[in-house]
Amino acid sequence: MTQPPAQNRVIRVKSLPKATLKPTDFELTTAPMPTPQDDQLLVRVILMSIDAANRSWLQGATYRAAVKAGDAMPTYAVAQVIESRSDRFQPGDLVTTEAVWADYAAVPARGAVKLAQTGAGAASLSHWLSVFGIAGKTAFHGLIDVGRALAGETVVVSAAAGSVGGYVGQIAKAIGCRVVGIAGGSDKCSWVQDTLGFDACVDYRAPDFGKALRAACPAGIDVYFDNVGGAVLESALFSMNDRGRVVCCGAISQYDGPAPSGPRNLPGMVVVKRLRMEGFIVTDFHRDAPRAERALAAWLHQGKIRITEDITQGLESAPQALIGLLAGDNKGKRMVRLSDDPAPTANTPSEKATT
Repeated sequence: MTQPPAQNRVIRVKSLPKATLKPTDFELTTAPMPTPQDDQLLVRVILMSIDAANRSWLQGATYRAAVKAGDAMPTYAVAQVIESRSDRFQPGDLVTTEAVWADYAAVPARGAVKLAQTGAGAASLSHWLSVFGIAGKTAFHGLIDVGRALAGETVVVSAAAGSVGGYVGQIAKAIGCRVVGIAGGSDKCSWVQDTLGFDACVDYRAPDFGKALRAACPAGIDVYFDNVGGAVLESALFSMNDRGRVVCCGAISQYDGPAPSGPRNLPGMVVVKRLRMEGFIVTDFHRDAPRAERALAAWLHQGKIRITEDITQGLESAPQALIGLLAGDNKGKRMVRLSDDPAPTANTPSEKATT
């Protein structure tokens, strides 16, 4: 492995956004190379996950501490160990880990996962952020464990062209559900149907969205997987069947603008229809990761799901990648690549996945 340079590039939060996120809210800085302490790893970041949750962290404490002005922007990443102060890792190991927007980072060994120890195979390291990573596992656990979707039911998912929504719909089809997506614009709706195989997709920007959603779900909605919140969630609740399940995964429509709004039909609609609404975070199911990976690998091998990734190049592209994601300009899992995958070694997953 090449020795790291003396200086490290880091993107920090220059100022906390008051409204819509802007490139000037971030700054690219240089700092001395971090030195790992006991039970830490110095890693070279290969791929960084770009998620709507990144924006919510700038609004205050959530399931993690709030990000403050001056902080390096947090991320989840695929990385290679350069130096280890832990008995569990060696230089050259490939890991998934909490990191920051930087070329190199010192990270706790306890939270890192060695890729050679996971159960599924991947043809590219990017797959450990998409189908076998946050996106695929969020979709699997949200739909199967929280939504409890069953064959023959109607599943509706918002942000259907996004990193999680696309896998939700494909998994639902794989288990025998009728699947309706919600996306922004005719191009995305066509892509969701033609590429991902959804039965229908409704444009939430259309003036008659509520009517169109009802028409696309003549038997009502049994499971609604919500990634956006707000007015779209409000409309979906009207079409829910009695005792339907609403999986609350995210609220991207509420992250990057003025004060959050809606839905206005709570709690009345939940009471009248006896709905179950449940929020979750993918880390709730950390112990079940091998089960999710086995199922996803099987569907991938059978051709029932396909991998969709939206990758930008270079650390400096990260701010715009996040801004664009919030504006809905991605199809599939968005991430930023900082360097090429290392040459295959004994520590690299070798089983090929079908794309």
